[in-house]
Amino acid sequence: MGYINHSFLIRAAVLGGALAVLPVPALAKVSMDAPEEGHAPPAAVMPVLAAADAETVAASEPVLSESDVLLPAAIASLASPTFANGAATPKNESLPLELTQFSQLPNLPTDAADDSDNPEAPVAPPQEATDGELEDEDEGELEDEIETIVDESAEPTSSASTEEIVPETGQAASTAEEDLLIEADLPPTELLSDPNPLNVPTVEAEVAVPAEGGQTISIEEAIELAYFNSQDLQVALLELEQSEATLAEARAAFAPTVSTSADLTAQETDSTSTAFGTVGDDGIDTTLNASVGVSYDLFTSGQRIATVRAAEEQVRLSELEVDRRREELRLETTSLYYDLQESGEQIRINRSFVEEAQQNQRDNELRRQAGVGTRFDVLRADVQLANAQQDLIQSQAQQRISRRNLARLLNLPSTSNVSATPVPAPENWEDTYERWALTLEDSILLAFQARVELEQQLAQREISTQQARAARAANGPQVSLFANYSWDDLLDDSSDTYNFGAQFSMVLADGGAARARARQQEANAAIAEENFSEVLDQIRFEVEEAYFTLRSNEENVRTARTAITQATTALELANLRLDAGVGTQLDVLTAQSELTQAEGNWVSAALGYNRALASLQRAVSNLQSTL
Repeated sequence: MGYINHSFLIRAAVLGGALAVLPVPALAKVSMDAPEEGHAPPAAVMPVLAAADAETVAASEPVLSESDVLLPAAIASLASPTFANGAATPKNESLPLELTQFSQLPNLPTDAADDSDNPEAPVAPPQEATDGELEDEDEGELEDEIETIVDESAEPTSSASTEEIVPETGQAASTAEEDLLIEADLPPTELLSDPNPLNVPTVEAEVAVPAEGGQTISIEEAIELAYFNSQDLQVALLELEQSEATLAEARAAFAPTVSTSADLTAQETDSTSTAFGTVGDDGIDTTLNASVGVSYDLFTSGQRIATVRAAEEQVRLSELEVDRRREELRLETTSLYYDLQESGEQIRINRSFVEEAQQNQRDNELRRQAGVGTRFDVLRADVQLANAQQDLIQSQAQQRISRRNLARLLNLPSTSNVSATPVPAPENWEDTYERWALTLEDSILLAFQARVELEQQLAQREISTQQARAARAANGPQVSLFANYSWDDLLDDSSDTYNFGAQFSMVLADGGAARARARQQEANAAIAEENFSEVLDQIRFEVEEAYFTLRSNEENVRTARTAITQATTALELANLRLDAGVGTQLDVLTAQSELTQAEGNWVSAALGYNRALASLQRAVSNLQSTL
C-alpha cells in the first residue's frame, strides 16, 4: 500500500465524482479529439474548463496528464461536430430496389477492424507491468471506461433513410409498439384476462361457459387479444426488464462506493483497591465511534467494460426474444383462428348435407308409398341420413374443441367464449383473398434480413466473447483508490483520523481457473456461430415450404371453385333425371356426396392458403398481417 500527494487525491476525487454524476444511460461513442477550429464548447462547460486551468496555474505544477483533463475533454466533445454527425455507414445494396429496408443484422467484423471492436479478437494473457507502463495502462483504462459510460447517450445514426420500404405484398411495416398500443384496436374489456395470475376459480359459476359461440371476433381482434393477454409474451417482457436491471448493476461498477459506519459502546468500570489506595471510578464508560469511507476501482484490466458490454448484448438479446415470441404468437393465433373457421364451415356443410339427406329420405318414402319406389331405396336414404348426422355431430364437437383451444391461447376469462367470422363465399374469393407478390428468391433474401433468430445468435456470440474477456481480466492488475475518515470517542475526548491512498492487487496463480472459464465462453461463442448457420438453413426451408404450400393451395382454390359449380349442376340434373324416371336414386346420392366433398375441398384449400400465407409472413417476419 502506498500513499499519494493531496493534489493527486483531489484530481482523482474530482474524476471519481464526475463518473458518479454522469448520466448512466449516456452511451454514444464520443471523439476524444479537440474540438474543430471555430467550434467553441457550450457555455455550461466553460466553468469546468476554467476551474481546471485555474487550479493548474495556482498549484504551479507541471502540465496535467491526459487522465487529469479527461472529464473536461469528454464534456466538450459532446458538442463537437463529430459527435453530432456520426460516421456514415455504407448502404446495403444486396437486394433489389423493392426489397430495400433496414437489416436487423449487424455488420460482421472485418480483418481491418480494430481489435477492441472485434468480438473475435484474442485477449492477451495479463503480464506484470512496470511503474511507467502501469501509469499508461491506467490512463488508457480510464479513457475506455469513460467512453463506455457515455457511449449510450446519442441515438444511432445512419446515412440511410429511417423510413422502411416494404415490398408490394399488402402488408405494412411491423413494430412491436404500434401493434401493442393501437388504441382504436383495443379489445373489449370483458375479453381481457384476469389481472391476478394467481386467481383460481372455486365455484361452478366461475367456469361455466355459454352454450353458444359467444362474441364474434375478427382475426385482427384475436391477434390484439393475444398481444394483451398472452402469458408467454408477458414473461418475455419481464425477462427484458430483468436484463435491463442486470445492465444497470453492471454500470454501477463505474461509480465510486461510499460507505459509513458507527458504533455506540457502553462498558461498566469498577474501582480497584490496592495497597496505595483506590484506583479508578465506579460507573459506565460510553464511547461513540463513526467513520466514512470512499473507494473507487481505478483500473480493472477491462473487466468492467467487458461486463457492461455483455449486459448490453443480453438486453439486446431479450428485446429480440420479445420480437420473436410476438411473431410466434401471431402465427399460432392465426392458425387456431383458421381451425375455428374451418370447424364452423364443416358444420355448415354437414348441416346442409343432413337437410338434403332428410329431404331425400322423405321423397323415397313417398315414392315407396305411391308404388314407384322400393324398400331398398328407402334403406339407402336412411343410411345416408344417419352417416350425415354423425358427421354433423363430430364437426360440432370439433368446433367446441377449437373454440376452447383458441380461448386458451388468448387467455380469455373463464366464462368467456368467442366465435370466428365465416369464410368468404367462393364467388367472392378473388375480391377478398390476400396475394403474395414476391418471388421465392426475394422472399428468402428478405427473410435473411428480417429474422431476429439470426441476430440472436450473433448477440449470443458477442455475450460469450465479452464474458471470456471478463474471465481473463479477473487475473489482471487491479488498481483502486480509497479514502477513510473516522471519529473516535465523540462523547468525551473526540479525536479524528483520516487516511487515503491507492491499492494494487493481482492474482499470480489460480490453478488455471480463469483460463478455463474463458475457454468455456469461447466454446459458447463457437457454438453460437454454428447455430447461426443452422438457423440460416432452417429459415430458408421455412420460406420455401410456406411458399410452395401457398402456390399449391392457390391453384387448389381455383379448382375447388370450379368443382363446386360442376357438382351443384350435377345434383340438379340427377334430381331432374330421377323425377323424370330416367335416373336412379344412386345417382342422386352420389351427386350429393360429390357436392359435399367439393365444398369441403374448397374450405380446406381456402383456409390452407390463408395458413400458408400466415406461415410465409412469419418466415419472412418484419411484416404486419392485414388479413
